[in-house]
Parts: sequence; structure tokens; C-alpha cells
Amino acid sequence: MPVLDRQDTVYLLDLGDGENRFHPDWIAAVDAALDEVEKAEGPRALVTTATGKFWSNGLDLEWLFAHADQHQDYVVSVHELLARMLSLPVITVAALQGHTFAAGAMLSLAHDFRVMRADRGYWCLPEADIDIPFTPGMSALIQARLTPQTAHEAMTTARRFGGHDALAAAVVDRAVEEAAVRDTAVELASALVAKAGATLGTIKSRMYAPALMALRDRVAPLG
Repeated sequence: MPVLDRQDTVYLLDLGDGENRFHPDWIAAVDAALDEVEKAEGPRALVTTATGKFWSNGLDLEWLFAHADQHQDYVVSVHELLARMLSLPVITVAALQGHTFAAGAMLSLAHDFRVMRADRGYWCLPEADIDIPFTPGMSALIQARLTPQTAHEAMTTARRFGGHDALAAAVVDRAVEEAAVRDTAVELASALVAKAGATLGTIKSRMYAPALMALRDRVAPLG
């Protein structure tokens, strides 16, 4: 389960050491961590890390198929997590040490910056291959954070971007050796802790207003 720690002025949210899929309990734990970061005072930033092969493998489809009656509430909770990260009033950096797929890739895009391992691991939106269309909110988020050409390729071809390719396509901001992923993310976040506060939150909310509106549309279906 996700665990929040703090290193000086930088909060470290470890998403876990498994596939880190969006199980309802996992979403609740991330939300609780974001509550703590948001309610804190003074200079601060957030780095989201993970341990193991995956940063996040996206939606918990096994849970979703077993709880079809909760489909709508589940989608709303996923959308709200993406919207909350996108508009969080602190600088956020995703430290992508492993595979980052589907809704996990979308969560990474909701961060202000991304640092990815250069030599192994993929960033991918596989929806075209797994026959699950993007919701309007998901589409809006992706298109708000990627260039039109990269968004089109990522969304329609399910291309797997390695670290160097992801950097060249501006999917990520840094591509570094495995051992440097977390430290680079913390360094980037540390330099921007003074930006935290209501003004930053307002800037993000206005910058991404269309995407946030689409994500918070409670009637948008999945599929």
C-alpha cells in the first residue's frame, strides 16, 4: 500500500512494490497522503515513487469486473484522483523507476514533471490494444499534457516508450540511470518547494480548466 514519508521539505509518496493498480483501497491511501501534503504549511513539494518492476500498471480491472455494480463510482474516484494530482497546490514530480501503463501513465501525466529510468521500463497507453476507450476526462488530460503528435501516437498505436524515446517525445522531463531516478526527482522538487501555495493551485486550475472539467464530469462512462 502507498506510504508517505518526508525528506526535509519534500514529501515522498511510495506507491508500493507490486503492480500498484488502482484498487479502491489503494486510491483511498493515495488520497489520504495527498490530504496530508495539501494541508501542510510552508515550502514543500511531492515526489511520487515506487519500488520494484512497476511504477503503476493502471486500473484494477480484476476488481472492477468483480464489482460491476460499482463501475460508475470507481470511474469517478479514478477521475478525481487524476484531477486532484493535476491541480495539487505544490510542485509534483513522478519518479518512474519501472513500467508506467494505462491509468498509471495518466497519473504520471497529472504530475508537473516526470523523471524516468533510461535503460529499462516502458511508459505506455495500451487502451487501443486492450479494447478500452479513453473516457472524455482521460482524453482531455492526456491531450493537455502531451504535444498533439505525441498524444495521437500514444493513444492510437499503444506505443511503448522507453526512457530515451519518452524524453525525445517530451513525455518525460529527464531520463537517467536507475540509481539516479529518485535523487533526480527529489533534486528537481527541492528546487521548487517555495512555489507551494494557493497561487500555484489557482494557476494549475486555470491552466488545465478544460481537462479538470472533463475529469469531474460524474456521468462520463468508461468504455
